[in-house]
Amino acid sequence: MLPPLALNLFRVGLSSVLLLATTIALGLPPWRAAPLADHLLILASGLIAIALADTLFHASLNRVGAGITAVIDSLYPPATAIFAMILLGERLSHGDVVGLTLVVSAVLVTTRAVPPAGVSRRALLVGILLGCLSMAALSLGIVIVKPVLADQPVVWVTAMRQFAALGFLLLAAVGPTQRREYAQILHLDRHALRWAVPGTVLGSYLALMCWIAGMKFISAGAAAALNQTAIIYTILLARVVLGEPLTRRRLGACALAIAGVICVILG
Repeated sequence: MLPPLALNLFRVGLSSVLLLATTIALGLPPWRAAPLADHLLILASGLIAIALADTLFHASLNRVGAGITAVIDSLYPPATAIFAMILLGERLSHGDVVGLTLVVSAVLVTTRAVPPAGVSRRALLVGILLGCLSMAALSLGIVIVKPVLADQPVVWVTAMRQFAALGFLLLAAVGPTQRREYAQILHLDRHALRWAVPGTVLGSYLALMCWIAGMKFISAGAAAALNQTAIIYTILLARVVLGEPLTRRRLGACALAIAGVICVILG
């Protein structure tokens, strides 16, 4: 199992190469002229929503497993709606409030879940807290870049955010502890690469561009809510691929989370 920072560096590094090739192929290279304010917002978005949020997310995933993490991930829509209300002036409807309550309830239900094998109750709670912090950072990072999307191409903004995060993660590798963690990337075996490479291509390249495109064309709150339909696939795949238990508590938490997402969409 790769440490969170190393896993994030692998994912961001590979996806950055793919995005660079895509931008050049589309005639949108990184040196494209854009206002300084746009560059600064993209830089901040990359640092907060990728370098920080994804590292916290991987740390949470390593502790609590994919099934519980999928429920925690449902905090993203209400958190995004709140940040959009504060920073962009988007209105928080009654549906958003009800959805927020349901999603928070789902996360609270997971805190009473049975920890995965070999994980203590304390580690479970720490993992859930890290996951909640990652969702807050992810929401803030995407909301602050939404104004840039009104004037700039989706692929270019996606690539620039990824480059900013890659630069930060490379700087973080200066310390001796981080160097030892990052060195593990060079020793990935075929089994690890069989999962890491497709996961990066699908999740950090194709899905990332679709996610930011949704944020460009509809409100931040609605885009975030629609994005959370992934919880259904994550819970099922965690069971089929990873063999994680599909308990009544977990199913109940998922039902609460999905109901909250629907309330946000209807709102």
